[in-house]
Amino acid sequence: MSGRPDTSKGGENIFTKRIRINEAIRAMEVRVIDETGQQAGVMTVQEALKIAREKGLDLIQIAESAIPPVCKFGEYGKYKYELEKREKLLKKKQRVIEVKEVRIRPQISEHDLQIKMRNIRRFLEEGCRVKINLVFKGRQMEHQELGSKILQRLETELGSLFIVEQQPRLEGTSRIAILAPKR
Repeated sequence: MSGRPDTSKGGENIFTKRIRINEAIRAMEVRVIDETGQQAGVMTVQEALKIAREKGLDLIQIAESAIPPVCKFGEYGKYKYELEKREKLLKKKQRVIEVKEVRIRPQISEHDLQIKMRNIRRFLEEGCRVKINLVFKGRQMEHQELGSKILQRLETELGSLFIVEQQPRLEGTSRIAILAPKR
């Protein structure tokens, strides 16, 4: 038998923080699953603990919210390891979509615009969303058509790579658009 669960503060995750074993199980009756995965039936915690000790195993509560709670015979360390392994696998499959921001001025030079477009293309090919922040300063607000021309040019040159997730809208002195990669 492996004893008590780890009570240290560090390293708690969604699977291991509420595992009750052996005497820590609070229910009066539990539904028991044996080490082979077969149902052993509903019995009192004392009976289940006695059987678990005879087999040299722990009684591990796996479903607290069920009525009666479900417990199984097994080694606590092995059970905890398998839960952590499952969590790592789920984390590995999870995909975080990043939002990259590109700031452009309406009076941008041709070479600088080419570099910004190359970066936008790279971000979209990597699968990131791109937030285009067209920043106007002072009197440039009176000539917003220059910003519109830049956005149209982006759409003509890179339009095959993205879909417009958020149409360009004015927020203060900036015009913001969000582009998402095409699948």
